[in-house]
Amino acid sequence: MENRIAVIGIVVENMDAVEELNEILHQYRNAIIGRMGIPYRQKNMSIISIAVDAPQDVISALSGKIGKLPGVSSKTAYAGA
Repeated sequence: MENRIAVIGIVVENMDAVEELNEILHQYRNAIIGRMGIPYRQKNMSIISIAVDAPQDVISALSGKIGKLPGVSSKTAYAGA
């Protein structure tokens, strides 16, 4: 399967889920090109963007696992067709 480039946007509203989120990201470290996290202290949340280069099924699995965490939401945007 051909690799795709995508960005996963993550909003963390439940800070208790951060450790599990980091474990998931560590599991997929070979697919991750880069990561940027912004703590939004005034709202007690974090906003994270993850750039990935992997087959679409791997990207979907990563985004799905992230989205199943309580108080964490994610959306994926793919480059090109």
